[in-house]
Amino acid sequence: MKRILTCLVLCVFVLDEGFCCEYRNGTLQPVQRKMCEFKMKHPKPIGVLTTTAGRPVELREIVTLNSDLLGNEYLLDSMMHLTHERVPERIVHAKGTAAFGYFQVTHDISKYTKADVFNGIGKKTPLVARFSTADQNLGGPDVVRELKGMAIKMYTKEGNLDFLCLQTPVYLYTDPLYFQTQVHSFKRNPATNVFDRTVTWDFLTTRPSGLHAFLWTQSDFGIPRSYRNIDGFPIQTYELNNRKGERYYVRFNFRTEQGVRNLTEVGVTNASQDIDYYTRDLYNAIASKNYPSWRLEMDVMTSEGIKHLDFNPFDVTRLWKNGTYHTVQIGRLTLNKNPDNYFKIAELSAFNPANLVPGIPGPPDTLFKGRRLFYRDTQNYRLGINHNKIDVNLPMYAKTYVRDGVPPVNENMRDAPNYYPNSHSGPEPVVDESKPWRHLVVFEYNTVDLAPPAYFYNHVLSDEGQRQRLAEALAAQLATVTQPVQRRSLKMLTLIDKDLGRRVRHAVKVATANNAKQLRHASESE
Repeated sequence: MKRILTCLVLCVFVLDEGFCCEYRNGTLQPVQRKMCEFKMKHPKPIGVLTTTAGRPVELREIVTLNSDLLGNEYLLDSMMHLTHERVPERIVHAKGTAAFGYFQVTHDISKYTKADVFNGIGKKTPLVARFSTADQNLGGPDVVRELKGMAIKMYTKEGNLDFLCLQTPVYLYTDPLYFQTQVHSFKRNPATNVFDRTVTWDFLTTRPSGLHAFLWTQSDFGIPRSYRNIDGFPIQTYELNNRKGERYYVRFNFRTEQGVRNLTEVGVTNASQDIDYYTRDLYNAIASKNYPSWRLEMDVMTSEGIKHLDFNPFDVTRLWKNGTYHTVQIGRLTLNKNPDNYFKIAELSAFNPANLVPGIPGPPDTLFKGRRLFYRDTQNYRLGINHNKIDVNLPMYAKTYVRDGVPPVNENMRDAPNYYPNSHSGPEPVVDESKPWRHLVVFEYNTVDLAPPAYFYNHVLSDEGQRQRLAEALAAQLATVTQPVQRRSLKMLTLIDKDLGRRVRHAVKVATANNAKQLRHASESE
């Protein structure tokens, strides 16, 4: 008699007459069909089960009851690996997903940079992109009002080129010393292990340079419809140079071709019921061949023009003023392949803003100098000193004098010399005659300018509905903070814009009253 198993009601397995797996189109999402599709691709077992050392596992070893546990190599192999199978969680951007794709040049920008990846119309470069939320832990929800990340690694002929983007065009601080404090204030309180808005607002009002970026995240922009509907901004001002040694200063922008769209109030309520909402959406879109794409452009200033500005163009907490730059199109980024294994791509990927290529020396400011050090140290801790030899991080070409260490070491440069200089045909450096010999020195300041957040409130937010929703989002937080911090926060918001301060003040009263009612109801129900 045939034995029949049912997979999600719609997938049928007939064990003694081969295999049949069917599902009706449109009934299950691509993420829900994955196991059935694997079975369709492999109707028979893919091989013999072995230990990690390759020894075949005998059938009686898969049950350990009433047996010699220490003599069961399959048990020891499985359980001892389980206790070591996680790498340290990222401090920020822990919850994320990833996809593969390519970048294609659409415009000639050889005038601005000699970088091979951006020269040659039609040229394609493979890449991997990782999308993430900033403050959530690995198991946290996707749909939260906070920074979203879009990290891109392009595998160019001149090395890996990494762009670490946010969905906001501005950031929270300029001094790298504030990174630790800012992260701590936005994450969980060490005493309660819950997110504490008193701590967040205490930091923001004592270091108000972060208010501009924070307003972006608490507005409609902070709740995008999907990862496919966000722009990506590498934030900092990059120096470029061409083959003549001429320098330009640019801000790169990845503009979504799906349109910037944000969730409505109803959409937020529905999406928040699925903690993997953005992750699921990106996977389903690519699996359905609805490939997301972004247009890469750059805002450009000349090395001479940058000296005559009335603002600091390297300040990541503010936008460049209209009329001080011109925009140049570069190319198009497309994501067209899901990873076949989440961990080896999304978790083992290591991004570093210091991964640059000839023709893109990078930002000259203090913040970047700090990031150049800290990101490298982070990946060394999280993945090991050989993290750039992990498959997802491996450049197309690399020859170094770096050897040994915790695996992977790959070929470990085999029998080539392991010291430099040498006279025995080891790899040699190149001579770059077009590299600029002058360096721009950036002098920075720590005074706070509230004009950028005021501009955001009055000009980036396009209607009264957006402004009111921002005020209500801020009020929902301020209604839960201590009175001294609340008063200081309301004063700061009023200094940004009187209308913003008025709206938030009124909304705080409403939110406080609602919170009090809920507490009374909860108390009475007990």
